[in-house]
Amino acid sequence: MKLLSTINEPNDIKKISPADYKQLAREIREFLVQKVSATGGHLASNLGVVELTMALHLFLDLPKDKLIWDVGHQAYTHKILTGRRSGFDTLRQYEGISGFPKTSESDCDAFNTGHSSTSISVATGIVEARELNGDDYKVVAVIGDGALSGGLAYEALNNAGELKANMIIILNDNKMSISENVGGMANYLGKLRTSSRYTGIKMKLEESLSKVPAVGDKVVKSLKASKDSVKSLFIPGMFFENMGITYIGPIDGHNIQIVTDALNAAAQTNKPVLIHVITQKGRGYKPAELDPSKFHGVGPFDRKTGDTIDNKNTRTYTRVFGDKIVELARNNKKIVAVSAAMADGTGLKKFSKLFPERFFDVGIAEEHAVTFAAGMASQGFHPVVAIYSTFLQRSYDQIVHDVALSGLPVTFCIDRAGIVGNDGETHQGIYDISFLSHVPGLVSMAPKNAFELEAMMDFACNYPGPVSIRYPRGKATEKLKEFNAPIVKGKAEIIRKGHDFCVFALGRMVKVMDEIADELLNEGIDLGVVNARFISPMDTQMIDKFAGESKIIFTCEENVCRGGFGEAVGAYLMEKGYRGEFVNLALPDIYLVQGTPNELRDSLGFDPDGLKKRILDRCLRK
Repeated sequence: MKLLSTINEPNDIKKISPADYKQLAREIREFLVQKVSATGGHLASNLGVVELTMALHLFLDLPKDKLIWDVGHQAYTHKILTGRRSGFDTLRQYEGISGFPKTSESDCDAFNTGHSSTSISVATGIVEARELNGDDYKVVAVIGDGALSGGLAYEALNNAGELKANMIIILNDNKMSISENVGGMANYLGKLRTSSRYTGIKMKLEESLSKVPAVGDKVVKSLKASKDSVKSLFIPGMFFENMGITYIGPIDGHNIQIVTDALNAAAQTNKPVLIHVITQKGRGYKPAELDPSKFHGVGPFDRKTGDTIDNKNTRTYTRVFGDKIVELARNNKKIVAVSAAMADGTGLKKFSKLFPERFFDVGIAEEHAVTFAAGMASQGFHPVVAIYSTFLQRSYDQIVHDVALSGLPVTFCIDRAGIVGNDGETHQGIYDISFLSHVPGLVSMAPKNAFELEAMMDFACNYPGPVSIRYPRGKATEKLKEFNAPIVKGKAEIIRKGHDFCVFALGRMVKVMDEIADELLNEGIDLGVVNARFISPMDTQMIDKFAGESKIIFTCEENVCRGGFGEAVGAYLMEKGYRGEFVNLALPDIYLVQGTPNELRDSLGFDPDGLKKRILDRCLRK
């Protein structure tokens, strides 16, 4: 019988003999590769934290104690060890288990996470709540070295240093976030890892800890004495020590005994302690070890070869963007590209290789990415900032205050806008229209196809002010390429003139509405279709034209209803005294769970059949 089959409830790992820990770790890795190869998911990060997670579960009493995962895409082993192993066939699927911690899924998930650099802030708040309530549970935050490039982590560390109570921070250092880490913290941690003098003392410290069967006050005092002498001579961990946080490490994150001993030692203090563990991303599965970036977030793949099961020749919107920015940069030396640790995901890898001096990866720091771009724009450059929709919302203040207020020429290329799919609530790109469309001076657009994305980038990189372009994840359609009116600020494009009924569609919804209009002709409904193109400024002249001819005006966008394009059109029509009906076809104001985009659209009635029925019913009623 496999050891893994004996773990069905939280804390069952404590029944496993220490002699069997290595075997259990192997079984967990085999299980992860088997399941993720079928469903897709975050593999490399999870393979890297197997022993670390086992040590945490041996140390903690869940769900009483609180374990907070930063980002959360490395919590698969945690889910396995808390009784959710049987659900892994549904990982990241509609109505299945989430790929991230989810409080509604298990009491052992202390906090919902999905974005980077949040865990220390959350843990600090939980510790203060614990003290106010007079409780005695342990609180552990796990944060990766890549997440330490996010400003929120430093704000939290600054606050944590003032705590007069115990909190443990695990710094999981694997030299990577999604891509290779960049910046001062990455360099600092690299020095800690490679300092030969400190490593020798560190290894002696680990050895002394590993020989102690029960860690008591004597070992804690010895540990502190060792730390004091080390830091005064070699300055390891002084960044954290100077903030009031005791530093332990670096230690081997794949050695369960060493990690559990360090945890037990850390728990004896009445202050925050940071344990710096070194792990290998992708450990135990050779393809993931060799290419951890590829296996960070991966679709279904062949377990034997590691080859993903997809069409690599598919031309995606991300690829269209990546090719186009290279073309533009060849002709304009003032174009620079900015990424927040997502060069691969946003299509900037090619640009980074061809124009390394004009490519800037600022780490997982979207707020800084935007203000950094503003600084470059103020000196005559034209930065193109490529960020996923879900992550761009973190930099709202910087977009308003540092870019738009000064009218600086920064282009925001917003990838994965709309329903994204399997990563669930935290990753859906369905809010960007709402938080950008009302920003004064910011021109916002959405292309109907690949060719229009290229044309919009031409426009944006020659426009003297801020511009945003939103486009979806996945294959870039080439339909409707015969409609190619020049991009003129604030001007929409007529696809079908129609009679009595008209829809203003945005982005990917233009093709959908055109296909629906074809089908509606069989029902005697001649639906006009307008490619809105511009979210802001919207084409009020075009709206006026169709308001004078239409009994019903529809809008259609893949964004939440509140604050969206349709709401703005509806407000304008009301202001102008439009006497017909107005119908806003948008997503409901809810958080969308995981599932394929088509599954989610079907569930909301936002699929082509559902939208057609809603339009037909309203038109026939009229």
